[in-house]
Amino acid sequence: MHSGTTDRTLLSPARRRADRARLPDEVVDVLVIGGGVTGAGAALDAASRGLTVALLEARDFAAGTSSRSSKLIHGGLRYLEQLAFPLVHEALHERARLVQTIAPHLVQPLPFLLPLTSPVWQRAYFGAGVALYDVLGAAFTRDRPIPRHRHLSRTATLEAFPGLRRDAVRGAIRYWDAQVDDARHTLAVVRTAAGYGARVLSSARVTGLLRDGEGPDAAVVGVHAADLTDGSSFTVRARSVVAATGVWSDDIGTMLGDAAPDLRVRASKGVHLVVPRSAIDGGSLAAAGGTQDGLILRTPTSVLFVIPWGEQWIVGTTDTPWKLDRDHPAASSADIGYLLDQVNRVLVRPVNADQILGVYAGLRPLLAGESDETSRLSREHAVVTPVPGLVLVAGGKYTTYRVMAEDAVDAAAAGLPGVPASRTAHLPLVGAHRWSEVRDRAGALAAGAGLPEAAVERLLHRHGDRTPDLLALAADDAELAQPLPGAPDYLAAEVVHAVTAEGALHLDDVLTRRTRISIETAHRGVDTAPRVAALMARELGWDEERTAREVAHYTARVEAERESQRMPDDRTADAARLGAADVRAGVTSPRRGKAAHEGDLAVPAGGPGAGPGR
Repeated sequence: MHSGTTDRTLLSPARRRADRARLPDEVVDVLVIGGGVTGAGAALDAASRGLTVALLEARDFAAGTSSRSSKLIHGGLRYLEQLAFPLVHEALHERARLVQTIAPHLVQPLPFLLPLTSPVWQRAYFGAGVALYDVLGAAFTRDRPIPRHRHLSRTATLEAFPGLRRDAVRGAIRYWDAQVDDARHTLAVVRTAAGYGARVLSSARVTGLLRDGEGPDAAVVGVHAADLTDGSSFTVRARSVVAATGVWSDDIGTMLGDAAPDLRVRASKGVHLVVPRSAIDGGSLAAAGGTQDGLILRTPTSVLFVIPWGEQWIVGTTDTPWKLDRDHPAASSADIGYLLDQVNRVLVRPVNADQILGVYAGLRPLLAGESDETSRLSREHAVVTPVPGLVLVAGGKYTTYRVMAEDAVDAAAAGLPGVPASRTAHLPLVGAHRWSEVRDRAGALAAGAGLPEAAVERLLHRHGDRTPDLLALAADDAELAQPLPGAPDYLAAEVVHAVTAEGALHLDDVLTRRTRISIETAHRGVDTAPRVAALMARELGWDEERTAREVAHYTARVEAERESQRMPDDRTADAARLGAADVRAGVTSPRRGKAAHEGDLAVPAGGPGAGPGR
């Protein structure tokens, strides 16, 4: 890894141009298709073993499932009821690694209240489950940064969370999991892989597989790809290809034809609402030891989380089959109504639709089982090699991305001599190396930069030990020390940093993933878009027409999402959401032989190249 002026983790425009220019002339050891958390993890795992690596993502890093999760790093308490002990055990192991070593600046312990409606059998039944959860997690947690569970009386429960209806609870169990900004974490994985020499390209869609010969058993030796920044086509050759494409996994099977594996991934839609902190009375931080409690509620079909998120709450999720557009899954008014109905059953003061700031929908990639109910499909993962040179990894959950990536690279490296074992279990990501040195220095850093301490505290939990990079930008240009209009929790410096260090190519990349302005503000980023576009234009050389086009695309996307959320069902919501074209340029599809916009290509936008995992 490098730092300072030779920092190889910087995903600058110049870095992208260099990687794009070199890839067609190289043969890499491992080519990864998909820039979600599992694909990013595979790129890091391979690169940190000393292999040469390329990572291709059709849209933006984490643009698919990996930016639309419940933002939790958790063992999956509900999987204990399904007796999935190995899955929970593995996930809790990964939770400990993320909290302690891999990304402590991005993954923070978080307490949850599990309300009880029956004081006797539920306390015994759920208490036993949570105790087992603690036991499974304790084996990996040195110095116990994640506390053990506690039983609370009804009085103590209402003290901790006054917004709960007294007649809806008889008490609660407080247990701990962890929270993550999923998109920023995925981006940190990508940057860390780049630091080890991986060539990473977003806006680079795989359009076909390169085979060594004819017939269904011909080895895969690379891919054909389209660069969505200019419409050009290129080929990347590789000794092994890893497809980590989540809900788009079946598209790889289509490319393989007769050699397609007997592996089916179904998409389950999860919808989340974001509401202001004032909408739900969660009580004082002191009651939860300085950290706001969340809620986990049982519903007829699954569980519902109420999760503290900065100055907001995230309420979710749904769990329903989805067979429509995978690039931009849409939330309907039925989804929103369901979530409001479920959460309002336990609240003194109901949340209403007018209080909703943001809505987002993601698709979980579930391995298809015997049951058609998505809530019962497997969250375990599979790694298969359908033909020589190609490895498919599918299923799993966000928390276990690193294990999925390790297993995939093990399979990809099986034919390569002298490849060492995975190193990622103990490898800090960008921002984590010197976290202990900066995590308690918000006041001092703020004083030195002339910024409010709260602003620096927020930067620390987004950028970790790279926060001084942001402060240096603000020190060099006073304009960058200013908050963004309509989004005062973010500084203008973060926009410039998103372009110069974090690979942002479009306005949506910044407003939706580098920041969370699109879901944290009532205007959903529309009021902030012109200023952000102007800042990006300076770094990317956009002219006035291009800048205006970016704003128009973003505004149209927001309006299409709002319209979809007024629709009564999946089909009408999907149609409304597709009313806004994707901002990424149209390219010619080799398989169709005609120009098409992003949603019409042979490999859908965010398909091979999009983010799997949850």
